[in-house]
Amino acid sequence: MGVPFKDLVVREPISIEDLRGKKLAVDAYNILYQFLSAIRQRDGTPLTDKNGNITSHLSGLFYRTLKLLQVGAQPCFVFDGEAPELKSETQESRAKIKIAATEKHKIALASGDLESARKYGQQTSRLTHEMVVEAKELIEAMGLPHVQAVGDAEAQAAYMVQQGHAWAVVSQDYDALLFGANKVVRNLTVSQKKTKTRLISSELLTLADILNVLKMDLPKLVNVAILVGTDYNTGIKGVGPKTAVKIIQENRFSEYKEKIPRLDAVRNIFLKPAITSNYSLEWKPMNFQKIREILCERHGFKEDRINSALSPKKMKIDKNQSSLGDF
Repeated sequence: MGVPFKDLVVREPISIEDLRGKKLAVDAYNILYQFLSAIRQRDGTPLTDKNGNITSHLSGLFYRTLKLLQVGAQPCFVFDGEAPELKSETQESRAKIKIAATEKHKIALASGDLESARKYGQQTSRLTHEMVVEAKELIEAMGLPHVQAVGDAEAQAAYMVQQGHAWAVVSQDYDALLFGANKVVRNLTVSQKKTKTRLISSELLTLADILNVLKMDLPKLVNVAILVGTDYNTGIKGVGPKTAVKIIQENRFSEYKEKIPRLDAVRNIFLKPAITSNYSLEWKPMNFQKIREILCERHGFKEDRINSALSPKKMKIDKNQSSLGDF
């Protein structure tokens, strides 16, 4: 979910073509949940194979990643480690929302209300250990690196950007900014996506620009988030993002410190995050045979569609690299 910074950050439009030659640290859980939520049937149920195994995340991961590769971007995927104890309340709250949504989805299906069924179905998404293992397997088959974070994936991804190992973090959440990510790409879509009320386009957030506009440094931006509420604290009742900015700009944060339990621990999650420097980033040729084994043989994806997506013409594969003829 992350901090509600939508109305605070400055942003600029960015297209997928602008990512050519860029290394991207992708928040893996974040993007997999997006696929689980968005790639569904009309009644809100996820895509499944003949054995009932959910495949929405694999479909999204495969086709979205291919588009990035086709324009010359170099994604690597960062997976969450162990969540801090401070996040337990947020996790429990989210679990209750999923349980309630599951019941509402059943009721909507029974009444034939497909619109409500899809809405509630999207709120039931669960990412299992088996899904994560298989997602990593597909990522490896596509020749891409993945990094196992010690704690929060966004913290690890932000560190990778700070070290110059990646150009930007890819995530829907704004938390990567609080972890010090220099650049964050949101709404990473192949093309503009239209909802019922607005047109969604990919956007680039630059931390230096945001801090400059808000006239504060990173620790103060973290204080803004804490006043509003994060995944690790509930925030101050009645204080929204704009009010929080005003409080920080007027140097009145001390007035609220006593109302924030375990303040130092929450601040340290963002300012002194658990990260690892023990990772390797290596982009390799695709293993087409393994991709087909995972998607087609294991889950029943149509072979002609997978072959078409991986065709040398679309992938611009070098003639010296492996090709579909290696299947």
